[in-house]
Amino acid sequence: MKNREEKTKEKIEFLVRVTDGVMWWIGSIPSLIAHSLIFLSAFLLPLFGWVEFDKMLLVLTTVLSLEAIYLAIFIQMSVNRSQEHIEDLKEDVNEIQEDIEDIQEDIEEISEDIDDIQEDIEDIAEDEDDEDHNERARKVMLKSNVSSNKSDIKAMREVIANLQKRLEDLKSEEEKTNLPSEK
Repeated sequence: MKNREEKTKEKIEFLVRVTDGVMWWIGSIPSLIAHSLIFLSAFLLPLFGWVEFDKMLLVLTTVLSLEAIYLAIFIQMSVNRSQEHIEDLKEDVNEIQEDIEDIQEDIEEISEDIDDIQEDIEDIAEDEDDEDHNERARKVMLKSNVSSNKSDIKAMREVIANLQKRLEDLKSEEEKTNLPSEK
């Protein structure tokens, strides 16, 4: 079963729909045509003698006054609802602005994180470059050591070859000197 609040809410919603319909109709072209026809026929009634001119003006003035009162009420209701919608929109805009500010803060934090990551990548690249340079330097040193060792070995071989040649020369000289003495 519906309680009182629900019934009241339904009645208010029904009245709002009715007033919306009336406001729409009043602001439409059919309403303009209908009002124009009513005014025209009100002024034609005394011309044809069906109603006295004074009575027609009295009735027309009364009807127009009542219509103006109701139109003012409908317009004020529409303004009030529009104001409520505007306030709701303002709240929504404020919430959206807050969300945008939060998003901007998040973007700034992400940007800072990206900068930190970029610095870390550069540091890693520098470390790798240093390691590469160290490795290259070690290889160069090894190569230079190898080539200097090769040249040292070559020089030593030459020295050894010279020494062997001298030894052979000395042996041959000794043999030459030893031979005559034995004779």
